[in-house]
This record gives sequence, C-alpha cells and structure tokens, in this order.
Amino acid sequence: MAYQLEGRLLEVCTCDVLCPCWVGEDPDGGTCVGAVTYHIDKGNVGGVDVSGLTVSYLNYIPGNILKGNWRTVIYMDERATARQQEALEDAFTGKLGGPLKDLFQLVGEYLGVERAPVTFQVQEGKGTFRFGQAIEAELVPFQGATGQVTSMHDTVFTTIPGSPAYVGKAAAYRLNVPQHGFKQVSLQNHNAIQGTFRFEA
Repeated sequence: MAYQLEGRLLEVCTCDVLCPCWVGEDPDGGTCVGAVTYHIDKGNVGGVDVSGLTVSYLNYIPGNILKGNWRTVIYMDERATARQQEALEDAFTGKLGGPLKDLFQLVGEYLGVERAPVTFQVQEGKGTFRFGQAIEAELVPFQGATGQVTSMHDTVFTTIPGSPAYVGKAAAYRLNVPQHGFKQVSLQNHNAIQGTFRFEA
C-alpha cells in the first residue's frame, strides 16, 4: 500500500457561504482562493509514519473548479523530518496515486512546498488552524433545525471523497503569501468546510 492517511479537514476560501465550487458552479466573484488543510491523526506513506502532521493546499482557482488550472502551494508542518516531508509531498502531489492524485490532477501550476509552524485545533465543533504568518482561519459550523451540524453528501466536487462535508463559515480568514503572487486576504463570515478523511492508495 502506497499510503494510508486518516484525520480531520479544515477548509476555508474566499467564496461566500455556501461555496458553489462543491456543486460544480463557478466561484463567487469568478475566482477562488482557498486553504484546504489536512491534519493526519494516523498515517503512513511508503513505510514512513506521518501521524500528527498537518499539510495544506493553498489554491488559486481561476474559474470553475472542475476545469482545473489551479495554482497551488503546499504548506507543510515544520515538524516534519526531511523523510516525512518527501513522503507527504509525494502523496499530496499525486505521485502515489489514489484520491490525492485525483485531486492534484486539477493543479496546473505547482509552486512547491513552504514549511511553517502549525496550529490545528477542533474543539466543540469549532476549528482553527494557522501556518506561521501565512494562513490563519477560525471556523464555525452551521446547525440544522434538530441541532445537528449541517452536512453535504454526494457533491460533484469534494476534498474528502467518501466522507460528508460539514458546512459553516469562517469567523476569520487571513492570508499573506505575496511571494507566490497571492493577494492578501482578510475576510469574515465566508465559506468554511469541516470533515474527516480516510485516504488509501
């Protein structure tokens, strides 16, 4: 087995709530800038234990998400050893196949890896993550009439195939990555997604 990864997802983007990309519609404002962050509670890539590490795709999506041509940077937990980083980059850039290859095939321009100190927390349904001074987000889920967290299933696009996506809003989403041509972002109450994942290849 090339990899086995399971853990939790926190995702934010510049779209309004709810993000139209998940249902195959064009992003709000025509483009989307999102951070898709995976915290690996338990994971192995080619015999390398990567449990406890966090990886994020920072994506600029120039139009409809299904048409691809994304510009992408991978943000990597600075605690990763050189061997762990290489293994995770191989997995998350699709070199090892599986669902991560399906996702990465939408990338048109890969800008490489940035290492940063990471904070990742989910508590009482609220999520926060931070990669140094580059990316920061606070997420709050929506609740339905029964008090359960609002979820989406069987969407045309997903960053956690096989798992439901719990939708909400980002109380804050800040982005400062000028070295890769991303415009500065400082938003409140825009799209947020939470969920769990289990990827195998």
